[in-house]
Amino acid sequence: MRTLKTIRHSVPFLLCLLYAERVVAVKEPADTIAASLTNAGVKEEKGRNVMLNASDANKPREIQIGLPSEDVNVYENGLPAVYSSTIHKLATHWRSDASLGHVGLMTPSESAITTGNIAYSVNAYSQLGSKDFKGVVNYKANHFGMQNFDGNVSGSMGRNLLFTASVYQNFDPGFFDPKFTNYSDRTQLYHAGLTWLFGQGRGKTSLLYKYSRSAALGTMVTYAPFIYVGDGSVREVPGFRLGTDSYCPESGYFTYMDVRDGVVKKQRIGDGIGNSAHEIAWMTDYTFSARTRLTLNMKYMGADASYVDFSGSNIMEAGAADGYLLDGKPYAGLTEARIAFLHYAKVRNILLTSELSHRAGNHDLRLGLNQWNYFLDYHSSSTKWNCTVEPYPSVLSTVATAAHDGFYEFNAIGSEYTKGHENKLALYFTDDWQVTPRLNLYYGGRVEYYRMDLDQIPLSRYDGFHIGAVNHEGKRVEPVHVTKDKINYAATLQLKFNLNRHAGIQADGTVATRFPRINEYAGTGPTAEQYKRVVIPLIRGGVSYRNDWIDASSMVTFISKSNNIDQQNVTKPGTQEMKTVLLIYNIQTLGWTTTAEIDPFKRFHLHALFTWQKPVYKNYFIKSPFEGVPDLDADGNIVKEIPQMLVELDPSYDITDRLRVWLSFRYFGKTYANLTDALYFNGRWETFGGIDWKVNKFLSVNVNVINILNQKGASGTISGAELLSKEEASEYANHYMSGNYLRPFTVEFGAKINF
Repeated sequence: MRTLKTIRHSVPFLLCLLYAERVVAVKEPADTIAASLTNAGVKEEKGRNVMLNASDANKPREIQIGLPSEDVNVYENGLPAVYSSTIHKLATHWRSDASLGHVGLMTPSESAITTGNIAYSVNAYSQLGSKDFKGVVNYKANHFGMQNFDGNVSGSMGRNLLFTASVYQNFDPGFFDPKFTNYSDRTQLYHAGLTWLFGQGRGKTSLLYKYSRSAALGTMVTYAPFIYVGDGSVREVPGFRLGTDSYCPESGYFTYMDVRDGVVKKQRIGDGIGNSAHEIAWMTDYTFSARTRLTLNMKYMGADASYVDFSGSNIMEAGAADGYLLDGKPYAGLTEARIAFLHYAKVRNILLTSELSHRAGNHDLRLGLNQWNYFLDYHSSSTKWNCTVEPYPSVLSTVATAAHDGFYEFNAIGSEYTKGHENKLALYFTDDWQVTPRLNLYYGGRVEYYRMDLDQIPLSRYDGFHIGAVNHEGKRVEPVHVTKDKINYAATLQLKFNLNRHAGIQADGTVATRFPRINEYAGTGPTAEQYKRVVIPLIRGGVSYRNDWIDASSMVTFISKSNNIDQQNVTKPGTQEMKTVLLIYNIQTLGWTTTAEIDPFKRFHLHALFTWQKPVYKNYFIKSPFEGVPDLDADGNIVKEIPQMLVELDPSYDITDRLRVWLSFRYFGKTYANLTDALYFNGRWETFGGIDWKVNKFLSVNVNVINILNQKGASGTISGAELLSKEEASEYANHYMSGNYLRPFTVEFGAKINF
């Protein structure tokens, strides 16, 4: 469902903090209760500023592990916050707000065992209540006019009955006025819950309700034109301020053909970005003894989800002979062929996770169960149009497209449809074994029964594609049924040996497998011959050193992925002709990461990280869909959009016990902008900073700055250059292109009130 987007590897592979510290339990105030479904055994990393995201203020940043991202992985109380964010976007239903009592970061190995997916995963637990009445209110604003309110109250309704209630309100106009809506992001979240405490400290059981409502423009407002200079740098298009000018048509209306029935419709963008969801959860943990504990969490969530996505092609100079019309008059000037994808879905899921943990001698044992059911009714329609290249671009028409307000090639590129469900039934175990005072072994395994049952359309798309139509080969376009029953597995083995009180060695190996999922059938989907097991092995090994002022580690890592499935839009070089191709290929990455936590003197702390990596394509071949354009063999090429060098520097200084200053610098090295490694972007810095002042025990205030250096951060690929050879690279000097960029320089003001 990542329709037509180029293969998004975006942000980097950060394999660091080589052996994550053991988190025994959430550290909670004595009178505060937080959910802790898997805390007793989960492996978490130290803080990585996961909520500092230079691309999106409302979701965690993606910490990649050298592979294409499969999803944004956030788990709340041991269950997916959203089962799949490919259509029901994470930020429409989850925010890191006052409803949470703990937010951590699960390691890739831990995630593989407990969820089946190798990835850094946000690991959050709900605030369930407190024995004494208490509350918190957070307020945040920025100089662009954003207003954000967030609060929680909790207390007791009797000796053993606690309550909690939270509200989150975001009014974000964005960095410019899109004209067709008031807010770039308008999101509302409401939580309420009751918790019953069992006697004698045996545990608790909770009933939680959550309602979310969100309308956000998303990637529509982070897409803009700029000029590729030719030396890896970019400059702004004359008259277009990157980051603070809109590249959305001012009217906000699109004409498209509904892929379900072929009816041509007209829609306002603002009507295609609504999301609402109801969620009810029941959570229980029970302590049988000091050594044995059982947890059982389950939830039902139903959502209506929609969003609109944009893509582009070559930006070209149009002349009078090209026949473009603007307000009925001939147009000459820059133009780009663009595509809008209108996504709609009904999502339902029923999720259950249970764990039994037991302490036996020097073994911490866990036995877990996942029963996850996901129901999806999804379709997307696509429409193409030509526009001027300027702020609030105008839609151009021709004689042929005037009848549909300039829109054409309905559903020819990336239109999707799937309806069905998938089920995961998994059993997993882990053992954290302190073999000797110096040697620790952590190992585990997972076996998962996976069933997928769905309707999809395996036929190639074309202009006028819809259910009930007849294609050029005389085949009727209609859904076909697909059923798959498979077994997936995962395993991990991690070793840590302390040579002495300062130095140690560590190594781990993890492997996870899966088969294609329901979202990968939304397009044409893999054929029976292409339906293969995806295998992801991760191997790491290195050394660590710790003394009174430094905690450092260095590790070499290898990770790979076989049979990666992706859809990509390919543009014929020098034209605006586009087609969608299904790609199946391998990726492997060799990397070296060194990280350190440094406290050289009192009140000062520095987190530093350096990564070198080499992510390369394997078995990557594109059969050219265009006559006269050669096929592409990208085997051995550096993966586009992933830098080979990464640096993180996070210094902070406590001026007093109540006043703290901090900075965060992240360097992303040179990245390639097309599959042949012919074009590239120079390295860039993402910069953050702030001052936190605890005025008294009731009030804290802060001032934060995002993108201190005001880097434009142009990224992505150069449309039309997917098949460009290195010999032709010079032709793209001073070439107009469109892509994504970072949030502009932003000053945020915040306050927190405790009562």
